[in-house]
Amino acid sequence: MINWPADTHQWLLAVAALGLTLLVFFSARWLFRRCGEQPLLHPVLIAMLVLMGVLLITGVSYEDYWLGGQWIHFFLGPATVALAWPLYQHLSLVRSLLWPILISVLAGLLFGSVCVVLLAGWLGADQLVQWSLAPRSVTTPVAIVVAEQIGGIPALTAGFVIITGVVGAMLGGVVFTYAGIRDQRVKGIAMGVSAHGVGTARALQIHPVMGAFSGLAMALSALLMAFVLPPWLQLLGML
Repeated sequence: MINWPADTHQWLLAVAALGLTLLVFFSARWLFRRCGEQPLLHPVLIAMLVLMGVLLITGVSYEDYWLGGQWIHFFLGPATVALAWPLYQHLSLVRSLLWPILISVLAGLLFGSVCVVLLAGWLGADQLVQWSLAPRSVTTPVAIVVAEQIGGIPALTAGFVIITGVVGAMLGGVVFTYAGIRDQRVKGIAMGVSAHGVGTARALQIHPVMGAFSGLAMALSALLMAFVLPPWLQLLGML
């Protein structure tokens, strides 16, 4: 739901925030392409860092920035629905691989969650941080709900989700190259399970088949995470 600016001052802030966000992102995307799509120059990462710096330097609060930022957030819904189009274009291929896809997504979710919890514990993180990390690979609304279910900190989980998506989009292609993975279906499933929407956006840029399978994996991950993760962690004695 959009909160409309109440007066002229808020309207000016909203327009400035929206314009700045678009300017920074498209500039970052131009730089990304200009530099040969270097992973560390991923436009989402660069745009985030630049906008954070601008807000800190100018002293503008996040609430004021959100007056314009909410317009971009509003269109995330239609953009997510639009991911169904490349999936529809490869529907017959998806149908033929339905069970392997389901098993792969489920295995990726369970294995990834356990690994991140164990790694966080090994590095000395307390249980609240471990539980907050567990659902970090799915889209933010679902991850927040799951974090509440298992006793994590929703705000911390939201931050981990953003970091996971950006890192996955940055380094996913590099990992696939070094691992010798060439099948676009496999790469798409891996990207969708591990890096949700940001990774899927990157997958669509790389190859349409990869983007289609990434979108499917992202949707299945969000659906399965809420039902499977809490009992899975309880079964392993991690809750």
